[in-house]
Amino acid sequence: MNTETIQSDQTPMTSESQQQPQPMTFMERIRQSSHPLCLVIYMILRVAPIFIYIFGGLFIGFITKKNQFIVTFITIILLVCADFWNLKNIAGRLLVGLRWWNETIPLEGHPGEFENVWVFESADPSRYINPIDSYIFWLLMYAVPAAWVVLAIMAVLKLEFLYLILVAVALSLSCTNCMAFTKCDKFGKANVVANNVMGSVFSQVSDGVLGRFWNRQ
Repeated sequence: MNTETIQSDQTPMTSESQQQPQPMTFMERIRQSSHPLCLVIYMILRVAPIFIYIFGGLFIGFITKKNQFIVTFITIILLVCADFWNLKNIAGRLLVGLRWWNETIPLEGHPGEFENVWVFESADPSRYINPIDSYIFWLLMYAVPAAWVVLAIMAVLKLEFLYLILVAVALSLSCTNCMAFTKCDKFGKANVVANNVMGSVFSQVSDGVLGRFWNRQ
């Protein structure tokens, strides 16, 4: 009888433990992304230049003993440029529905002179933005420039001015995308607010006009 009592007491404890939700792993969160492949490529390209900058000497040393700085410099520049292009043209559009580009237009009344104009594009407000995609996108958007700033300070303290040039190039490209997407996000939100305001004003005006028309009838 004692054995049966112990088993009956343990059974509900087991069922309760099974009902508790288990925390999702990193791969499970990635699978919940609307664009998992794009998200993985975005994370790799954002983190890879910093990883190569810090630990690249260990791996490149196994490949060649000569011109390690040149190989590291070229590798990081290629990765940073690939990240810039991917973020600007693919990742931003798929993950958060934002895109920007630069156009050169002629100035009116000034022949031969041109002006650079930033053009921002945002997805339709009704489009679903996956919260996992959005969180990782904006997290790495701001974390990577901050990491390059720290590496720039360390390069100055160590008097590694050649590495400082490399960090300056990476930081400028990263900050350009960061500033552009931040403006693009604000531009998209402002458009949504403006459209909502104009829609409500138009509906109120139209209801008022129609109401007066029907009252006259």
